[in-house]
Amino acid sequence: MKEEIYEPKPHVSKHAHVKSMAEYRSLYKNSIDDPVDFWSDIAKQFHWETPIDKDKFWSYNFDVTKGPVHIKWLEGATTNICYNLLDRNIRLGLGDKIAFYWEGNDPEDYSRLTYKKLREEVCKFANVLKSKGVTKGDRVAIYMPMVLEIVTVILACSRIGAVHSIVFAGFSADALADRLVDSKCKVLVTADCVYRGEKLLNLKKICDTAMDKAKEQGHEVKTCIVVRHLQRLSASFNADKKSHNGVNGDSGNHYEISWDDERDAWWHEEMEDADPSCYPVWVSTEDPLFMLYTSGSTGKPKGVLHTVGGYLLYAATTFKYVFDYKPNDIYWCTADVGWITGHTYVVYGPLANGATSVIFEGTPFYPEVDRFWSIIDKYKVNQFYTAPTAIRALMKYGDEFPQKYDLSSLRVLGSVGEPINPEAWLWYYKVIGKENCSIADTFWQTETGGHVITPLPGCTPMKPGSATFPFFGVKPELLDENGQKIEGEGEGYLVFNRPWPGMMRTLFGNHKRFEETYFSKFPGYYCTGDGARRDADGYIWITGRIDDKLNVSGHLMSTAEVESCLTEHPDVSEAAVVSRPHPVKGECLYCFVTPNQGAEFSQKLVKELTTKVREKIGPFAMPDVIQYAPGLPKTRSGKIMRRILRKIALNDRNVGDTSTLADESIVEILFKNRPESNS
Repeated sequence: MKEEIYEPKPHVSKHAHVKSMAEYRSLYKNSIDDPVDFWSDIAKQFHWETPIDKDKFWSYNFDVTKGPVHIKWLEGATTNICYNLLDRNIRLGLGDKIAFYWEGNDPEDYSRLTYKKLREEVCKFANVLKSKGVTKGDRVAIYMPMVLEIVTVILACSRIGAVHSIVFAGFSADALADRLVDSKCKVLVTADCVYRGEKLLNLKKICDTAMDKAKEQGHEVKTCIVVRHLQRLSASFNADKKSHNGVNGDSGNHYEISWDDERDAWWHEEMEDADPSCYPVWVSTEDPLFMLYTSGSTGKPKGVLHTVGGYLLYAATTFKYVFDYKPNDIYWCTADVGWITGHTYVVYGPLANGATSVIFEGTPFYPEVDRFWSIIDKYKVNQFYTAPTAIRALMKYGDEFPQKYDLSSLRVLGSVGEPINPEAWLWYYKVIGKENCSIADTFWQTETGGHVITPLPGCTPMKPGSATFPFFGVKPELLDENGQKIEGEGEGYLVFNRPWPGMMRTLFGNHKRFEETYFSKFPGYYCTGDGARRDADGYIWITGRIDDKLNVSGHLMSTAEVESCLTEHPDVSEAAVVSRPHPVKGECLYCFVTPNQGAEFSQKLVKELTTKVREKIGPFAMPDVIQYAPGLPKTRSGKIMRRILRKIALNDRNVGDTSTLADESIVEILFKNRPESNS
């Protein structure tokens, strides 16, 4: 079946950075044939304290059989990423431009920060870190809500050459402790409390527990700096108390902040007398910038390490082209800074382009389910970047909520985190974008640092659900199980045989694991762990993690394909599919289905879904089990934990660590909902 193509709107194409596929192909060819010329031209906009040497522009080895894997860009040059994001933009006359609008959990809480003020705050906190003994190469852990101070901490670290390690402020104390120990961080920065919707979370208490656990494991965090966020939120806060206890008068939530005078320090007290000037530390382009932990198949998190120069180039360039950013635009990425999307497309990419962005602390559903649309209307957002999980969740409330607001400012709609199913894509395109926007369905990973396969607004004809074509400098390949290249149409492992500037360099403290995880399966290639399909038009479709692929009676299919089919049913809000061993087929499909609000899960629905899969994909794809799921086990970033779903399908209660789930209770509910015949 040939998928429908949606051409970019002429009014978007007319002013786009890349106006046609012919222009894209020309730029792409140059980026592949002459990467030195392509990237060095882009690098001219940034400041290099020691100039770039074209003879040492890039080098790499992906083949583990020929020696250690290495990736280097701009070797020998020196720079400072904070200087390029702030000082350079101020020198260009953007000092009084808004860098960030901050929108709090409560619609009444909001503020803004200019480039000049941001630099002042960054310099002050950089001096605070130096006063705590932090020097170049030291690790600083960050466990914070989406407040403006988190940007300040990130850039303060980069200004003095320290390495930041952000842990999403939804991880458990155990998970935080593991990361504190592995990174051997010197300082931890957090906030006292934060609201998520109506729920008050005591972040300091989680940090205290984590620091105690880290100490038990042999690593002591010397300093914990605490942002007093609750004072902004609670009129009943007693400002005279260092250790403040009580009840928030508005919500009835209890809170208690414990204090260790030897270790803990209030942000506002440290900042009060800090010098607002801090000369940047010039670092090598291949010095570490940040580490970000991602889940490992062994259960031990992997500290993905990114370096300064190449990451700066790639974050800046992907942001500019993928969102078609122009100087007066207002951009909003809903991701938490605790994830790679927040690093690259909330902080580094936008600031490198002198952009004005929105930072949002809350959830799409508080105080009402129209919060996203009200913020777009309030700030006249031009580029909106969010996850398919959020889109699907908001879809089920119908069209009336977005229709209450003026969304006509939107020009680009972005999708991130997982393949977006065609139904969600079309709702996004028609209801939110009014068929006037380009959709940037982006594929990338923590490891890639930035977008690697993505449409370009105003340029790429779009197919709902396809990530389309590679970004500049990126050369994807499809391989079969034997490592043979698949030409033309086909489906296989998504790999890359050369690096781009923003790619990770190693895993912190464990280069051997880096090589084994990403380069051992197919020597000479970086293996993403994802499968992909290339259609007759050359479009790339991400089919999901390889371990999520199903082989039923010799037929290879992806979970995403079946899930997309199930969610086409008007009564289905969300679906997740895993495999379960079958004595005849090898594997069979076990499906978890969440009905729309008001829809009933019944045998009639099960029958209709089974028929739909049979008709759309084929008899071999018919599910053996369709289970009612009032919710799915997800991380706070919206990623479905299929590892847990596979355990439920097998009725194996040894599910492992569930601390990263947004709602741990859903696991027990799903076990109870298993059809009795499968227990």
